[in-house]
Amino acid sequence: MKRPRPSLRSTTARLAWGAAAAFLAGFWLLSAVAYVTLSSLLEYDARERAMADAGGLADLYRRDGREVLVAEVRQRVADGIDPDALYAVIDARTGALLAGNLRDMSPSALRTGWLSLADEPEGTPRRVHVSRLDGGIYLAAGLRMRAAAGFNTLAVRTVLMATVFALLLGALLGHLIARWVTHRLRRLEETAAQVGDGEIDRRVPLDGSDDAFERLAMRFNAMLDRIGGLLTGVRDATDHIAHDLRTPLTRLRSRLEGLRMETLDEEQAIALDAAVGEVDQLLSSSNALLRLARVQSQPRVDDDPLVALDRIARDAIDLYEPIAVERGIRMDATSIGPVSVRGDADQLFQATANLLDNAIKYSPGDGAVGVVVQASMTEAIIVVSDEGEGIPIAERARVFDRYYRLERHRRSPGTGLGLSLVQAVVHRHGGQIHLDDHRPGLRVTVRLPLSGEAGVVDPVTDPP
Repeated sequence: MKRPRPSLRSTTARLAWGAAAAFLAGFWLLSAVAYVTLSSLLEYDARERAMADAGGLADLYRRDGREVLVAEVRQRVADGIDPDALYAVIDARTGALLAGNLRDMSPSALRTGWLSLADEPEGTPRRVHVSRLDGGIYLAAGLRMRAAAGFNTLAVRTVLMATVFALLLGALLGHLIARWVTHRLRRLEETAAQVGDGEIDRRVPLDGSDDAFERLAMRFNAMLDRIGGLLTGVRDATDHIAHDLRTPLTRLRSRLEGLRMETLDEEQAIALDAAVGEVDQLLSSSNALLRLARVQSQPRVDDDPLVALDRIARDAIDLYEPIAVERGIRMDATSIGPVSVRGDADQLFQATANLLDNAIKYSPGDGAVGVVVQASMTEAIIVVSDEGEGIPIAERARVFDRYYRLERHRRSPGTGLGLSLVQAVVHRHGGQIHLDDHRPGLRVTVRLPLSGEAGVVDPVTDPP
């Protein structure tokens, strides 16, 4: 069975996208924490270096005086040992720059403490500490934050590239999680489908993980056990009733037949004939129930002999063709090819006969009944079609229930067990049965598996 592709709005897709979004959000949060932490460390390191420089120059000023401080700053700028180091010695009274490389500091904006400046050409941030020394001197010492600027640029590029990678990795992770969840639920889905097809003895296999999926499977199996027990009880009770009624019904029919032979009154004879007909209907239902019970209690047909499905179909056609001719119904059996399957020939004949009986019964007088027996590479296919009124889609699943009959057919002869028996035979042979529109009429398709030793002559394509 071909599985439908998951929709973007399905729970599986939402789980995949949710996992990807959570992974991406976690990556961004981690990146933000790392960025803030490293930026803070670089800032702290720059300020520590600036404070160390400022402290050393202040000690030099207090020890050797103004001229020595100015000479030291000029020497450091000229040597260029540290191109990122920034210095300024400013006269507090005149605002004149006595020494240093901080030429864009406005005297009116001077204040003690930390200042944040930016290089005009490069935009590199600068951190400068300004202190006022005794004697009317401002001393500024700081650093160009080239490392921080480079880190910021690299961080932006890295985050953009890593975001793409994280998005792909998150999508892959979400897909794997969704696939794992789907895999865990698939066994439950497959079992539910098999039970829905009538294999009520199917159960979800357990793997011993004792997780939520395992507990769900155990509850599902317990529910199926309960349903199976109830169905078995109802079936057994029905079968016992049918079996117990068979003998008294047969005895009753014999007595009615005896009375019919003895009576001379015409009205009594008609009444007795009607009573015999009702008893025959009850006996037919009883026999059908017993056959159905036998089929459902038997194991699969894995060890049964090979039977010629085409011969079984032709035998069933030979049996019902006189009835069809009497009603003016054409039998089309031109598409029957040689096909062999493993199974019970009597049961397969009964199933085919039931399908033909329904098709002839519900076809109009000038209609046609078609029978097709073909084979694909793995399946034997039987198709029986008619040109009657068909079965509404809403009732196609229910017609396989015991005694269920369409409202318009309740007064017609029949037991309501024909399709139930057909379905039981098909399931015992490991096959499937489907009802479709024939436009007009109904098309019943039975598919049975071909065994490895089954002989298939002149295989043809699947029927339309």
